[in-house]
Amino acid sequence: MVIVFVLVASLVLAVVVTANWYVWRRLFRDTTSGPGLVRRAGAVLIAGGWVLAVTALVAERSGAPFRLQQVLAWPGFLWLALSIYLLLAVVAGEIVRPLLRRFLDHRARRTDQGLHGRSTDTGAPAAATPAPEPVTAPAAASRPGTPATPPPSRTDQAPGTEGAPSTDGVPGTDGVPGTDGAPGTDGVPQRLTTADPAPAPAAPAGPSRRLFVSRVVAGAAAAAAVGTVGYGTYGVLRGPKVKRVTVPLAKLPRAAHGYRIAVVSDVHLGPVLGRGFAQKVVDTINGTQPDLIAVVGDLVDGSVKDLGPAAAPLAQLRARHGSYFVTGNHEYFSGAEQWVEEVRRLGIDPLENARREMPYFDLAGVNDVAGEDEGQGPDFAKALGDRDTARACVLLAHQPVQIHDAVEHGVDLQLSGHTHGGQLWPGSLIAAGANPTLAGLDRYGDTQLYVSRGAGAWGPPTRVGAPSDITVIELASKQA
Repeated sequence: MVIVFVLVASLVLAVVVTANWYVWRRLFRDTTSGPGLVRRAGAVLIAGGWVLAVTALVAERSGAPFRLQQVLAWPGFLWLALSIYLLLAVVAGEIVRPLLRRFLDHRARRTDQGLHGRSTDTGAPAAATPAPEPVTAPAAASRPGTPATPPPSRTDQAPGTEGAPSTDGVPGTDGVPGTDGAPGTDGVPQRLTTADPAPAPAAPAGPSRRLFVSRVVAGAAAAAAVGTVGYGTYGVLRGPKVKRVTVPLAKLPRAAHGYRIAVVSDVHLGPVLGRGFAQKVVDTINGTQPDLIAVVGDLVDGSVKDLGPAAAPLAQLRARHGSYFVTGNHEYFSGAEQWVEEVRRLGIDPLENARREMPYFDLAGVNDVAGEDEGQGPDFAKALGDRDTARACVLLAHQPVQIHDAVEHGVDLQLSGHTHGGQLWPGSLIAAGANPTLAGLDRYGDTQLYVSRGAGAWGPPTRVGAPSDITVIELASKQA
């Protein structure tokens, strides 16, 4: 068993290291012309981000000083989300990269054709106009009526330039190779005239096309990842939205038609989401004016000592028939017994494998399966045994996987959370494979299951493709 664990851990580590090397290569190595500060800074950024993320997770689980948890949580957890979308964006860039290079190659060919294919109005290439031939002294002397100009004497030349021909009598430049009178490569004297173009300075070489494409794709990938994480974080911090769902129950009496249950799950108060977030959740729930409030687990990520003040606004919850609570798996990481007592002190009734007879239906709650390690697991027989099966029954159970036991015990409606709707796409694909229902309303035999996406977030305070919600379940009587 230990060997299997080591092998799996090694495989996961290898995948993570390879993925991060790939991101570094595309974002930093391929966008620079050589080793330097940018590549080193990129390596420090990626490695440092993962060090913060792992440290934040360890600090939360080990009960480190709460202030330290808060300092580490923001950068560490946000890096987890950012690294996911950097990787996805870079992978998507592999599709864009060849298309962009092909586009640039095509545009360059069209530009070259335009430059070399310019023609006159008739469509024929314009003929080059020959430059006028310079007139030498002997040629001028051969013309009738033109006096011959005698060649300059040796006394007109500066010392050290004897024998160098000069056209203007100015010493010093006429004998330099490549200027007036200098012999050419073919032995024929070459002369500059006003028709000869001046040599153009060499243009500085720009980045190669491959480097340009890498920079464009890397910049777009980074912008997309930062924008995605930023928007997803804003969606969590602004608070959950209200979702309304109508659920018909065959056994519900006509008098209970329209009964409203506010379902909130996965608030995850902790180092990131604190008292201010709890107040937003409470205000949103109270604004729906529910008949009953169901808190279905994962309320906190931390001890009562650290998070008691953050949870204090829950005492303001108001509903005609009260508020009820069941544990989630995170309560067992945080001290479930202490939190059960704390929510009771806040005026919320904890249902620990227990049932309450409401005016129109039975309300039951079971502990989360994570409590089995502490001898506090779910007990459906205790919660649902000896009840009047002619009455409708609503069950609070944190995890959707508990639906199979609910079906066996004749539950009409189970209210759950736990999945977060996947929280970060494409995490929804993994969550969907691990849960019978990812989010929303579903039916299993005669039992209906509703799964909330949750109000908060665990780890990164970010949601992508799975917006947070507080659901108002409106019960409908088929007799109405």
